[in-house]
Parts: sequence; structure tokens; C-alpha cells
Amino acid sequence: MILAEGGLTTDWNRVRDGVPLALILATLGVVVSFIVHGVAVHYLLGFDWRMSLLVGGVIASTDAAAVFSVLRRLPLKPKLGGILEAESGFNDPPAVIVVMLLSQAADPTPSIGELLLGGLYQLGVGTIVAFVVGPLGVQALRRVALPASGLYPIAVLALAFIAYSGAALLGGSGFLAVYIASIILGNARLPHRTATRGFAEGAAWLAQIGLFVMLGLLASPSELPDALVPAFIAGLALILIARPISVVVSVLVARLTRLGSVTLPELVFLSWAGLRGAVPIVLTTIPWAAGVPGAQELFDIIFIIVVVFTLLQGPTLPFAAKLLKVTAEDEAREVTIEAAPLEELKADVLQVRIPPGSQLQGVEIFELRLPPDARVPLVVRDGSPFVPSPSDRLQVGDQFLVIIPAAHREQVERRLRAVSRRGKLAAWYGERGD
Repeated sequence: MILAEGGLTTDWNRVRDGVPLALILATLGVVVSFIVHGVAVHYLLGFDWRMSLLVGGVIASTDAAAVFSVLRRLPLKPKLGGILEAESGFNDPPAVIVVMLLSQAADPTPSIGELLLGGLYQLGVGTIVAFVVGPLGVQALRRVALPASGLYPIAVLALAFIAYSGAALLGGSGFLAVYIASIILGNARLPHRTATRGFAEGAAWLAQIGLFVMLGLLASPSELPDALVPAFIAGLALILIARPISVVVSVLVARLTRLGSVTLPELVFLSWAGLRGAVPIVLTTIPWAAGVPGAQELFDIIFIIVVVFTLLQGPTLPFAAKLLKVTAEDEAREVTIEAAPLEELKADVLQVRIPPGSQLQGVEIFELRLPPDARVPLVVRDGSPFVPSPSDRLQVGDQFLVIIPAAHREQVERRLRAVSRRGKLAAWYGERGD
């Protein structure tokens, strides 16, 4: 559910430039972090190799819920924010695969080759299932008129669960399938998209609450003090050694393959912004359920690492972003556009809300330069509706309706976003609203 919400609320136009580097961080970066951290834990704490590798594998991935809730509030540069968002969504499946393979049996410890082959199979199957379920679901929702608007959010989440189930049945990564399918659905201009995102966010909050309640019930306070020292050592090894090395290696590979690059301040911020949350704690239940020796100790260590280092890193991110100068100088102001279909007329009704800072402020209706068959029949200002004339000026806080043939919907949405970003002369600045 959390990954589904993250995918549905991810703006592909915002993250796509950072996806190549994010994919490297989510695959090669996870592997490097897993190995480096496992080796560090083995030699620093004296754990056996299976236990050390489990510590490295469980904590190797950043947490999607933590990243989405914290980093989306920061005015980061679009590319940097996109890298962190995409990485947090893509890197859970490799970590899950590593932990599951390490937990399959007490002896022998799976080889690196077995881990890689098993991981590649699961990632491949999950990706294929997502690219089957996602587009088919989009076509179905565009052609089926559901009897109530409240059914659209349920249908979208049901498709996300279908993607997970299909991938799991085929032995693939259900987590990856959910995230990719949700990105496809969330960026497909479906009816009632805003309502769907709101419903998914609410469901994700409930899922997170239930998750933390479960984790709290599993934790034993009397056993946590014994794990404090190992947890601090393992946590410092993670944020000071494993995470920076994994980021540096991933960035170097991306630069050598010309898939992307970052500046030195951005590299430092990427190293520090690897937030861990509930997912690593959940992953510790896999070896616990499999009866791996030391699983209870593993749970206690990871629990402390997540709680302590999240409290350490989370509040420092705004300061770190300003210190490293990786914030966006001019944060983009996006209008909120909700769409409702008029099936019989083959048209859409767009409901547009003008936020503070939008360049739609002061623009006259005719200056929107919408297609000739588009109409603005209603504006709501301070709770009072009125029918606008072409010379009426829009104001911050206004909500207005646009009726447009379905075939021109995307064109109109791009134009509205472009004007919101750069004003009525957006085309002169090369702004297309993508």
C-alpha cells in the first residue's frame, strides 16, 4: 500500500531525469551497501557471515515512506529530488530479495552468484508484470464508466494489488511490480486523479499506522538495552561508510556510462539523505519467521538503528540542504487540476485551483489561449461562483472549470501548467507545461 501510494503520487516529469542514476543506486548501490556494511559489521562486531550479511541486506535500502514524507517537503532541485524519490521506490525489491535468499536455510549461506541470479529473475518478472498490468489498467479505466466516482480510487488500488499478486505468483518481485504499475497509473491522466491520490494517501497513512503498531508489539523493551552498542556501531558504519561508498560507486558508474551525473554537494546530500524507516524493521521478520539463528538480536539492532538514526538524520536534512546549496532557488508552483469525464459528450470537466505564487495571478481568461472548443463557464472566488467574461482576471485562490473535448485534455493541461509556471508569455520562455 505504501509503495502504491508513492507510485501514484510520483510526478514522472519531475523524476524522469533522475531515474537512470536512481536505478543504479537501487541496484548496484544496494549491492555495494549490502556487501560493505556486511563486511564492516563482521569485523567490527564479530558476527558470523550470515548474520553480518543479514544486517547489511536488511538496512541496505532507503525507506519509501520516510523519503516521501520528509523530502517532498524540501524545495530540492527537481533532479536531486527525483533521484531520491525514485531510488526509495526502486530499492526495496533488491533488499527484499537479498534478505529472503539469505533466510531460506540455515546452511549453507547462498553464494553471491545465487543472490545475483535470483535477484535478476525476480526484478525482471516484476518489471514485465508491471508493464502489462499498468497499461491494460489505464485502457480499461478510460473506457469503462463506473457508476460512482468513489469507485475509481478503489479500482486503481485494485490494479496495484493485481500487479503485486501476478508478480508474486510468477516468483517475481511484487514490490517492484506495484511501484512501477502505480507510476504508470498515476501519470496516465485518469478520471478523478486527484481524488485517487487523496484516497491512496489516506490508505497509506492507515497502513503505516498499522505497520508501526505491529512492530511495537514485536519489540521487547527489556532486550533492547543489550543491543544499543552493536546498533550504534552498525548504524555509524552504515551512514559513514556503507552509504557514502555505495553512492560514490553508483555515481561513478553513472558518469562512466553517461547515464547521469551530480555535483559534489549533491553527492554529499545523497549520502546523508538515505533515510531508513519501517521497511528494514519489517524485513527482519523474514529471517525471524524462517528460524535463522540470531534473528531476535537482528530485530533489536535494526529497530534501534531505525529509530535513533531517523531522529538524527531527518531533522538535519533541511539544514544540510541549505548548507550544501542543493535547494531550488525558485520552487515551481503547480496548479491543482482535477478531471471528471462526461461520457456521453466525450468531454472532460477540469477543475483548476490557483495556488499562492502561481503566475496565473492577474491573467485574463482570454489570455489563457485555450483551444477554440474549450470553455471556462464558472469561476469560484471567496466561495461565490460567477460566470466570467473573457476580460476577467484570475486571482490566487480561485477555482475555475474548463470544459474541453477529451481529445484535447492533455493539451489544455499542459497550457495551464505552463501559464502557472511562467505566465501568459510562457511559450516565449520555452515553457511547454510538460
